[in-house]
Formats: sequence, structure tokens, C-alpha cells
Amino acid sequence: MISCTETCLQFGEGSVTGDMCEDLCVDGLVEYKRCLYYENGKKVIEARWRGSPVILKSKLENFSSYEPLGILDYQDTAEELSPLDVVFYATLELRNSLGLAEDEGEDEGGEGGNSSLARLWQKKLKSRDRSYSQAELASLWSLLQQEEYTFLRVLQDLSTHVAKVLGSCGHFYAVEYLSAGHAWDQNIFSLEGVEVPGPRARWSSRGKVQRVALSFLDMVHHFDHDFAHKLHLCDIKPENFAIRKDLTVVAIDVDMAFFEPKMRDILDQNCSSDDDCNFFDCSSRCDRDRRRCSAVRRNSNLQVICEKIFRPWFSPTLLGSKAGLPLQVELQQAVQECSETEGGGVEEEDGGGEVGHRGHSVHLRLLSVLTRLVQEGGASGEEGGAWEERGHTALNF
Repeated sequence: MISCTETCLQFGEGSVTGDMCEDLCVDGLVEYKRCLYYENGKKVIEARWRGSPVILKSKLENFSSYEPLGILDYQDTAEELSPLDVVFYATLELRNSLGLAEDEGEDEGGEGGNSSLARLWQKKLKSRDRSYSQAELASLWSLLQQEEYTFLRVLQDLSTHVAKVLGSCGHFYAVEYLSAGHAWDQNIFSLEGVEVPGPRARWSSRGKVQRVALSFLDMVHHFDHDFAHKLHLCDIKPENFAIRKDLTVVAIDVDMAFFEPKMRDILDQNCSSDDDCNFFDCSSRCDRDRRRCSAVRRNSNLQVICEKIFRPWFSPTLLGSKAGLPLQVELQQAVQECSETEGGGVEEEDGGGEVGHRGHSVHLRLLSVLTRLVQEGGASGEEGGAWEERGHTALNF
């Protein structure tokens, strides 16, 4: 049984709840394995839940460290908020966490846009036939104050490229266990146990790496285009990604992921040089006349992925004797161009800028070369390998 004494005491008192609580606090079905990270109250724990590996997370160590839902201070203990009340408060907190103004996205619409995030949230919260208890509301509120939880929980309904939330208890939440990448591994990801569908599924490690690279390109395009606002990843390194058994790339640490409105707020700072306009892997330029950083990011998710992941992957040193083959040379040139192209992979907001066009062309070139390499390697079969997960039913959201 994992050591979450305070949370379990609060569950026993009826002040917190969640769909993991019985297993965690009563039945002993959540087994502690090891602590992966602990700093400034943030905990990341490897555990087993009903025999399956999971990762338990919390941003702050204690439930009491989170801001309480103010309305509960004025709510009679016996009186419960209606689902519509919960929708209202949760949607406000959701938008605040994602850095979206109250009216952002509502008129932009479109399938998969940010406006659909709130609609999905509302649909889940309203799809129950009873009110929410104060324990449910307090637990929900503590989870909503954890930006990474909010990202993962909402985006998992819209994207295959984020880790899935499996359950929660109080302020702790469990996500699917996926083995993170490592910079010291030449393949970055462990390719053992990968199950590639198709009649000729026994691919070489290099063929699998090429398929993973294609999934990175799909993820970049998805984050750039499939929401009303671009989703910026500002901490791109192997340890923040993983792959599923079907070689789908998954972002497993999104503490430094921001939609466009919040990204602009972060970049819009005072400066004296371009160096003052770097926010981890996201950067802009300094306007020395105004002494202000541009709010528009000058690099892109794809450019940083090319620099920090693709270049080591497809270097001549690792390719050995195959480095001189025509397609491999073309790939190396495309990766080099990508890592040097600002705004790589995205169209600029004015719809026709030269930088945006170059970036889009780089993305297409990489996609073409990698696809031909995969086909040349004899790989076939449709992407598949459904990832079966326990649905997260806590609080019906």
C-alpha cells in the first residue's frame, strides 16, 4: 500500500474522494514502487494499481496547499451545488489554467478548436443524475489547479499524443505508465516489446525509429493546427516524451506547454538583447527601440525537435555505412534545414509570410523523406494497436 497517509485520513473523514480512493486507502490495491521525482512539494511516483503500472502525480504535497473553492465557505453542509454550478466554476478554472480568456475560442469554433474543450468539459460534468458532494467539489478543485492535470485530462479526449489520466484520489492523480526517453540511448526510446501491426511487423530498430519520427511530425502538425490556438512545447527533451506499443509519440510532461495566448503573455517581457527573450525552448526577438520582447515566438516545436531529437537520431555517425545512401543524405539535409528554419512547420498568422512558407515546406519535405524511407524498408500495415485503458470516472469529468 502506497504511503498517502494524510490523503487517506481525509478520505476516511469524507473530505476528499476519487475513483482511486477505495483501492488506495481501503483495499491496498495501489502498491508503491519508487519515487521518480520530489522537489518543492511536487511528487512523481511509480506505482502499480490493480497489478498494472501507473504514475502518480501531485503538484503540491498537501491537499491543504491548494486554494479552496470559495463557494464552499458559504454553502450549507447539507446543500449541494447543482451540476450547472459545477460546470460554471470548472469552466472558469479550466480557461484560467489553459491561459484562455473567458470569450477566447467561442467565435472561432471548428472541430477540435479550444472552444470544444469547454464543451467537452461541460458535457462530462452535466452527464450525471445527481449533485456533486463537497468532497467531490473540493477534490475536483484541487485537481483543476494543477495545470498539467488540466492539460492531460482535457486533451486526452482530443489527442492521441498526450498521456491518459486513469484516476484520482484527492489531489493525487494517476496517468498511464509509459517508459520515458533517454538522451543517452541512441534510439532515445526502448523499442523492446513494440508491437507493430502488419504482415511484416518484424522491423529493424532503424525502421521503428523512422516510424517514431513520423509520429513526432504528426504530433507537431496536430499541436500547430488542430486547436483554435497553437500549443507550444517549451521543454523539449527525450525525457518528456514516450512511445506507446504502436509507436505513437506521447507527451508525458506538459508542465511547460502553453496555448498561444499564454505563450504571448510569457514572451512579452522587457529586454535589452535577444537573450532576454528566451523562455526555455521558446524564444522571440528583442525590439531594442521598445526594449520589449516580441510576443510572437520566433522558433517552433518542429525546429526544436529537429535540433534536439532528429539531428542526433539521423547523424552520419549513427547511420554508419548507410549514411551515404541518397535518401539518408536527403534526410540529413532536411533535418539540418529544419533545425535552422525559424517558424519551422507552421504557417504564420498573416497566412503567407516567407518564413511560414519555408517552415511548412520543411515539414512536408521531412514527411516525404521519412515516408519513402519507411516504404523502402519494406514496412507495411496500418497504424493500430489500440491502447486499452481504464476510463477515468472520478467526478464524471
